[in-house]
Amino acid sequence: MTAVYKREVRSYFNSMIGYVYTCIVLLIIGLMFMATNLMSSQSTGSYPYFAATLSSSLIVLIFAVPILTMKSIAEERRSKTDQLLLTYPVKVSSVILGKYFAMVTVFAVPLLISCLCPLVISWESAGGGSFLIDYSTILAVLCLGCLFVAIGMFISSLTESQIIAAVASMGTFLLMFFWSALTNYVPETALASLIGFLILLAVILIILQNLTRSGILTAIVGIVGAGGLAALYFLDNALLSGLIKRFLGIFSVTDALGNFSSYFVFDLKGLLLFLSLSVLFVFMTIQSVQKRRWS
Repeated sequence: MTAVYKREVRSYFNSMIGYVYTCIVLLIIGLMFMATNLMSSQSTGSYPYFAATLSSSLIVLIFAVPILTMKSIAEERRSKTDQLLLTYPVKVSSVILGKYFAMVTVFAVPLLISCLCPLVISWESAGGGSFLIDYSTILAVLCLGCLFVAIGMFISSLTESQIIAAVASMGTFLLMFFWSALTNYVPETALASLIGFLILLAVILIILQNLTRSGILTAIVGIVGAGGLAALYFLDNALLSGLIKRFLGIFSVTDALGNFSSYFVFDLKGLLLFLSLSVLFVFMTIQSVQKRRWS
């Protein structure tokens, strides 16, 4: 894994991708930092927290992270060099993890540089601001970036086109960005929850079938899941009322980040959400590549 990690990091900075990504993110964060924390604080004395800048700059990650992830596996498939990856004398998981941690490293570079901003705020405002709030928010953005990278890498493993991988990743990130607002339109009736969970079950079954190619396992999971939902609906449908809306709300990444940047709360559950979903998508990427290895 270490050899793959070093090779991938060098490849990002031997080409322009690493520099372009770092410059774009630093440019947006720098502009937002100047407008939000420096110029605004001088005129009104407000926004003494760098956390507000990071929250406002979140949109840039939606368009910048696909620059990192679009070529991670899609380019290997297009140029047929993935055959070399699949025949390496190492586990597929080690190759994928090496690629993943390399992208996370590149993602972290502008965040590490931005760690200087809270120091500037403290110096400019004579001890104002809060290091705890600002650096906690930087940690939250790093964990959110780990999730974005994992999702982008998984999407890249599904196609040979870098363009398709980039566009699909951007679309997914935009959906996540507006997730909290979209869940407000979900009905709270028991029937709506039943239909919603059945749709989620269908998606899970499709993914399970594609990853395992086991019709028996997919059928068992489908029967148990659908049967349990039907029994819950007919026996006590009050338990389902509003359940799908609350369940979908758990996955709002903007709400979790907002707890750090807006409400100044260290949201441990939010960090665990980011990291657990990152592990899930890395695992799905490994299974996607592993399936091609044996196909």
